[in-house]
Amino acid sequence: METLKAQKKKNQNKETMRITGAEAIIHCLLAEGVDLIYGYPGGAIMPVYDELYKFQDKLTHILTRHEQGATHAAQGYARVTGKVGVAMATSGPGATNLVTGLADAQIDSTPMVCITGQVPRHLLGSDAFQETDIVGISTPVTKWNYQITKVEEIPEIIAKAFYIAKSGRPGPVLVDITKNAQFDELDFVYEKCTKVRSYKPVPKPEPNSLKKAAELINNAKKPFIVFGQGVILGEAEAQLKAFVEKTGIPAAWTILGLSAMDTEHPLNVGMVGMHGNYAPNILTNECDLLVAIGMRFDDRVTGNLDTYAKQAKIVHFEIDPAEVNKNVKVDVAVLGNAKETLENILPLLDNKEHADWKAEFDKLHKIEYDTLIKKDIHPTKEGLTMGEVIEQINVASAQKAVIVSDVGQHQMIACRYAKFKQSKSNITSGGLGTMGFGLPAAIGAKMGAMDREVVAIIGDGGYQMTIQELGVIFQHNVPVKIVVLNNDHLGMVRQWQELFFDKRYASTVMTNPDFVKIAEGYHIKSRRVTERGDLQDAVQEMMASRDPYFLEVKVEKEDNVFPMIPSGASVSDIRLK
Repeated sequence: METLKAQKKKNQNKETMRITGAEAIIHCLLAEGVDLIYGYPGGAIMPVYDELYKFQDKLTHILTRHEQGATHAAQGYARVTGKVGVAMATSGPGATNLVTGLADAQIDSTPMVCITGQVPRHLLGSDAFQETDIVGISTPVTKWNYQITKVEEIPEIIAKAFYIAKSGRPGPVLVDITKNAQFDELDFVYEKCTKVRSYKPVPKPEPNSLKKAAELINNAKKPFIVFGQGVILGEAEAQLKAFVEKTGIPAAWTILGLSAMDTEHPLNVGMVGMHGNYAPNILTNECDLLVAIGMRFDDRVTGNLDTYAKQAKIVHFEIDPAEVNKNVKVDVAVLGNAKETLENILPLLDNKEHADWKAEFDKLHKIEYDTLIKKDIHPTKEGLTMGEVIEQINVASAQKAVIVSDVGQHQMIACRYAKFKQSKSNITSGGLGTMGFGLPAAIGAKMGAMDREVVAIIGDGGYQMTIQELGVIFQHNVPVKIVVLNNDHLGMVRQWQELFFDKRYASTVMTNPDFVKIAEGYHIKSRRVTERGDLQDAVQEMMASRDPYFLEVKVEKEDNVFPMIPSGASVSDIRLK
């Protein structure tokens, strides 16, 4: 990193402005193309908010009802746009309330910059009012963080923050700024960061690795692709499609990879993992070559590592060298951005079809459909299922909606049954599994994609963790559609208690409020469905609305999510019921 002295010398011939640090922060954000911030004001960040007041025509600030809501909204915005989401908070509790969102963004590789105020420099370490060491607290859950104590640091550090957040494998960055640095003045000039010494965000693909990978792919008899969010982050959707179609290899998604490829593409064979589809999970342990693209072999995907794909050669396309051989030992690692590496390997690949191998997926899919899927999405029993709600949304949205799910049974059902024709359409909390993510993330997603329908799928438990963000929807008339699948339980925990804890249902029954009246209190049009005969009309009414809409669907209390791989079991031990 260049020293401030060198930076000043470099900028001697550039036009400068004499402004405060607080105003400099606003100019930095504008220079980075930021036009939307989520946050919550307080004493230590008040100078920046005072400057925001003067720039309302250029920079929109959304007052969330909790700082955690600000981070999740910034995440939703980032995930649907591919841009850096921005959140801001004051010191102390304001800053610590960002930590869950930072951790979520870190494990799910979401580009986000969080700016926090801090007590004045001379009070650091004195236990001053609302002082916390947010840099120390957030270090394990950020890609990078920094505390600014001198006003001259602001332009360089914020430029570096945006570069690090977005480049390579994206992630969250936190910049903590003392109050004195916000009040003091500097000769402001801004230059975007394009590199940082010792930080190489995108490895250069090695021709030898590409050649070895191509040989394995061309010679495989039963190859299988698992693609993850790295395809979406690398904007490699077209390259993935070309790769799959040229090689004829069946491909399955991780939950964060969902929507990178049309869900109804003939070679798209479903979802892998704990609640993934029967065929891709079973055949993971029968393929002779596993091609992993932009995924990290998460434990919910692999199950027991001692039995995971031991019969197969493994090729791993990955941007982050730290993920290679971390969980699963691979035979060939192809490092680099997925868009570049897939483009480079395409000319080396043979045109193939694997009809007999694909037929094995089709055969197992039919078993799953007849045993499970048909009953989930076209039930004949009295109670409503979560699956049929998702299916009605597919129909009413023509598979074009952005689906933002919270965490729990409804999340797995949404990831299993939602249909997508467009990328960046499935937004959920993957690695951290954050209940409360869904509502604020849907707000951010809608603000980032006003031309698309955004539907939040939330359980009655997670909904109440961030229900206060209905205030944002009311205040700004954000036309997001909210669907609460209410089974009066913490459903996923209850399912585990039923299956693995001898039906000892400890603290999972919920006595819920009247969600419709709460939504009406925020002047959001609302409806409750308890009978199957009303479901289709309610979903169509919701999707046709141009305003915010809340739909509560009372679903069966004990409707478990299957298939399921028990925790720590082999992917071959998947249970259909």
